Amino acid sequence: MGTPDFAVGILDILVKNEYNIVGVITAPDRPAGRGRKLNESAVKKYAVDNGINVLQPTNLKNDDFLETLKSLNANLQIVVAFRMLPKVVWNMPKYGTFNLHASLLPQYRGAAPINWAIINGETKTGVTTFFIDEKIDTGAIILQDETSIEKTDNAEDLHDRLMNLGAKTVLKTVERIQNDNFKTTKQPNHDNLKLAYKIHRETCEIDWSKPIEDIYNFIRGLSPYPAAWTTLENANSKIITKIYKANIILEQHNLEIGALVFNKKEMKVAVKDGYLNLEEIQLQGKKRMHVKDVLNGLNLEENAKMG
Repeated sequence: MGTPDFAVGILDILVKNEYNIVGVITAPDRPAGRGRKLNESAVKKYAVDNGINVLQPTNLKNDDFLETLKSLNANLQIVVAFRMLPKVVWNMPKYGTFNLHASLLPQYRGAAPINWAIINGETKTGVTTFFIDEKIDTGAIILQDETSIEKTDNAEDLHDRLMNLGAKTVLKTVERIQNDNFKTTKQPNHDNLKLAYKIHRETCEIDWSKPIEDIYNFIRGLSPYPAAWTTLENANSKIITKIYKANIILEQHNLEIGALVFNKKEMKVAVKDGYLNLEEIQLQGKKRMHVKDVLNGLNLEENAKMG
């Protein structure tokens, strides 16, 4: 059970190791783009290409869906980046239902663990397999595997690394369940649990008054999607600008926070303790570009700033 690209790598390793995948449950096709053409999920595309039976329920409690799911006679269900399941679904198979989560639980329960780990400046994260229960991401842990977060990683880099790590962890989990060779661990309770809230556009706006490291982590934690954004104030115009890549310059200055320092090749934003040197940005209505190319077609006033 899964929908996005992250889930495809896990399905692929199970197929390549010749497990009998009796069905794939994924999100219904959604209209997308200007033409509102129906868009299939990444998991559905993979399943169709590999001749795997696909179910796309809109209601996971629907009687017809439940009857169909039961008829597949699966003895194990695996969930990767899907939605919350009703008990009647996760309790159906003989060996239960386990989930792969892209964090070291109990830290970063929720919808966006990869993004928040980077935004919060973590230096390590990982993946967890656990048996699903009534709550979200709280079930008994089966396996965990760690990986480091490099200082230059963005969300895409970490996504790909965790997908590959997660595929191996899921494979080990299935093998242990198959051989009845596993122990579960109850998730510990901590007072300082960090949550991975769903990310919305309004929460992606950059606060230039924050410490330089926080802004840097915020940008890479949201890159390339959904992307941190700000408003470029230039002359009498305000241009929504997405920032995909930047680097830190630690340097004392007396400039106003958000002021731009620029020439034909670079654009720096004044912040506490230095500058964020912008590398890749996207102006509203334009393509994502290197800053040098943006500056070739943009006339910046001396008092231009990021607001």
